Amino acid sequence: MDLATTRTGAPVSPNSEEQSPGAPLLSLRMIRFKHIALSLLLSVFFFFAFCFLALHAYIAWVLSNPTVAPLYSTPYLAKGLEYEEVAFPALDGSRTMQGWYIPAAGSSKTIVFSHGYGANREETWVPMYDLAHYAHTLNYNVVMFDYSFAAQTNKDVATGGKKESQQLLGAIKLAKERGAKEIVVWGFSMGAGTALQAGLVTKDVDAMILDSTFLLEPDTLYHNIRQNINLPRHPSLEIMELLFPVLNGTGLDQIPYAKVKAMDYPFPVLFMHGTQDDKAPYPIAEELAANQSNPYSDSWIVKDSHHELIFREHPREYLRRVSAFLGNVQAAAEQKSE
Repeated sequence: MDLATTRTGAPVSPNSEEQSPGAPLLSLRMIRFKHIALSLLLSVFFFFAFCFLALHAYIAWVLSNPTVAPLYSTPYLAKGLEYEEVAFPALDGSRTMQGWYIPAAGSSKTIVFSHGYGANREETWVPMYDLAHYAHTLNYNVVMFDYSFAAQTNKDVATGGKKESQQLLGAIKLAKERGAKEIVVWGFSMGAGTALQAGLVTKDVDAMILDSTFLLEPDTLYHNIRQNINLPRHPSLEIMELLFPVLNGTGLDQIPYAKVKAMDYPFPVLFMHGTQDDKAPYPIAEELAANQSNPYSDSWIVKDSHHELIFREHPREYLRRVSAFLGNVQAAAEQKSE
């Protein structure tokens, strides 16, 4: 007979447990293999998740801490303009700002320059000294100062206008204390977006000239990230929104971009923007300009011009439009005072 028998005489199958001592061992090995494979898969997943988060943290840190060149000249060395070194507090008293005051004899008109991200008061690619000299020839006093992220000492993080708007308001207060009765803010890139944020809360501004306006909001943040690295919109934006408050103390929800985009400002605004702007898409300027009802507000969308390079690319037309705008502002101020 092929079947074995038990002591009681019952047949025993050759496939029974007693005849397969390797079966439990094989099953245990399979379980261990599955555990090891799962652990490896989880390790790989968490490694890549960590790298993904670390990449976003690095981007947020770089954006919060722009590299800014030191000052290399002065108004006198660059354009022969007499100037004063000035120090003044941000409006909220959070820190002391450093800058230059360029007086125009007997003038009660002042232009406050608001430089862009990654630059200081000189903003050489504009170039700012040329525009300061031009403003001075129009008999404007000029204020040029560094935002805290461009400070020569005690440098701070960039916050997309949250802290910077208070610093700009401090510069506006300085101009007023120096006797200015007409104050124009001339802003560039994020300095233009900062000016619009300051304009929400001050009554001391009579006009704004805004070149290549950059407003930090989710769309423009992602647009600029995509210029350097192809990351998915989601969850990249959500991760960045979580990281910014940790790395620089400012969340995107603390920047009033929605209010700025819906605001009809009580003073005239001249928007200038290039269609080839790769940092702040020009429809932003078109949308902002469309909301303005002041009869002296205007916009100039320049075909094929680039971010903050409109003056370099079209200097004569640029200055002609600025001069016409400032003439209208002054005429309106004179009518109001009569």
